[in-house]
Amino acid sequence: MIILTLRTDKPESEIGLFDNDQELAYVKWEAHRQLAETIHQKIDELLKSQKMDWTDIQGIVFYQGPGSFTGLRIGSSLVNAVASSLMVPIVATQDKDWLKSGINDLLEGKNQKIVLPEYGAPANITAPHQ
Repeated sequence: MIILTLRTDKPESEIGLFDNDQELAYVKWEAHRQLAETIHQKIDELLKSQKMDWTDIQGIVFYQGPGSFTGLRIGSSLVNAVASSLMVPIVATQDKDWLKSGINDLLEGKNQKIVLPEYGAPANITAPHQ
């Protein structure tokens, strides 16, 4: 099973590509405020480095937080859209061994269908200007 992993809860984002539990490629980059602009390109580059494309993804693991509201919102939106469009299973984890537990969940046949971010606190949203 080719598994895409994604972590976007902090300024340094992470994506990985695994064949079952064997790491094929892993990239970290300082995405910070450019996450939405860079995430698709980074995944594309990661897949191409393994001579693959988006359709080769057979499962997705997402680190759901806690962490950055915007980063988790962007990441969860992306993985939910990809999982839905490719009709592949998706799981979210939030422990320190998130990669291992998430990959194990997928390999055991789990599928959450939709993952939600866990911010760790209520979102701090500014009031609209009048």
